[in-house]
Amino acid sequence: MQPQVETSASSSKTSRIGKRPVEVPKTVTITLANRIIDIKGPKGQLSRPLVDTVDVAIENGILRVSSTAPGRDASRLQGLMRALIACMVKGVAEGYERILELKGTGYRVELKGTTLHFALGFSHPVAFVLPKGITAAIPGDSKGTVLVLNGADKEVIGQTAAKIRGFRPPEPYGGKGVRYRGERVREKAGKAGKGGKK
Repeated sequence: MQPQVETSASSSKTSRIGKRPVEVPKTVTITLANRIIDIKGPKGQLSRPLVDTVDVAIENGILRVSSTAPGRDASRLQGLMRALIACMVKGVAEGYERILELKGTGYRVELKGTTLHFALGFSHPVAFVLPKGITAAIPGDSKGTVLVLNGADKEVIGQTAAKIRGFRPPEPYGGKGVRYRGERVREKAGKAGKGGKK
């Protein structure tokens, strides 16, 4: 028989992800004030309030996250805050990129200032104003069918890409629409592909 290990829900636990240190590049500066962490780098500046039971310590370019919450909440909050801070550090240091592709006859996107204008087969063009901190580029050789989004905030750039994709999600018969680069769209054969009676 294997010995049973007793666990206590009231004791604090550490997260396997949360206890990993976050290396801070030399180009990134971090300040803590009033339980708000402010991270600044070459790609931008991000801020986020800390959870009351989470503490952050920085020493010699290494950031560590700890939590004093009771029970399982300690590891959950520690892992969550560590992941969020690590994404912020990477975002201001390197930035994040999302690439969208437009598939369909006449489907195009044009950038005018901070506004994207989409031609997606509707009777009217779709205008979308880029959120603050997000930049867009359209490669010249793509003829308006490829959109590259860049930004320091991983959450905002993900939401922006998802909203643009939602204007015209890829449809299963032919795959026309807006898709992420590398996205696999499950296509259906349709009536003509069944090989039935004419």
